[in-house]
Amino acid sequence: MLESILDQLEPAAVLQVDKQKFVPIDLSKDNPDLLNIDVSNTSHFEAFINNYLKENDAEVAYGGYNEPRNIYKRSSNFNAAEKEERFIHLGIDLWAKAYTPICAPLKGKVHSFSNNLGLGNYGPTIILEHIIKKHKFYTLYGHLTKDSIDDLIVGEPIDAGEMIGAIGNYPVNGDYPPHLHFQIIRDLNGMIGDFPGVTSLNKRELDLQNCANPNIILRLE
Repeated sequence: MLESILDQLEPAAVLQVDKQKFVPIDLSKDNPDLLNIDVSNTSHFEAFINNYLKENDAEVAYGGYNEPRNIYKRSSNFNAAEKEERFIHLGIDLWAKAYTPICAPLKGKVHSFSNNLGLGNYGPTIILEHIIKKHKFYTLYGHLTKDSIDDLIVGEPIDAGEMIGAIGNYPVNGDYPPHLHFQIIRDLNGMIGDFPGVTSLNKRELDLQNCANPNIILRLE
């Protein structure tokens, strides 16, 4: 039902960049181009992303929904010994220059925000709440600048196309190359300012049902 509702809308662009300057990127564990890249070294990882953008004459590299990745192995946030490894991505990443402005694609309000600290975590994060045709859902924006959350107010109304923040740089953004993690969530399960963006193999099907493909809003392909 949510997918059909969103399909009838005309969302605003999350990044104000010409779509001809977007290129898909494969960061899955099966991509041989990543075998010689030390993704645990953020500057090396960033150089890989920047070279990919340059080679494709692009400003934004996107992808990652339902993508199994190895880039999280460096962080105990995803690999605590007592838990099943989480390595399947639940959002779409938009890899672009740090401080690129981020806009809300749909009308809503600020549900919550937080600076989720730690290697591999989101860093500054915003969650917006949307209600369309009596259907409530949420969009999450992770890896932002610290300024993005400094003056937010819970419940503050947000218009479609309104700037809500900017892409953060490392180490503030969880120590990743600059990018936006964008995720659609049906049920936050009571969480505030945070929600898992990566899941395990056993929870994959359930979590994908709760987190719809963000391309329903982004419409990049």
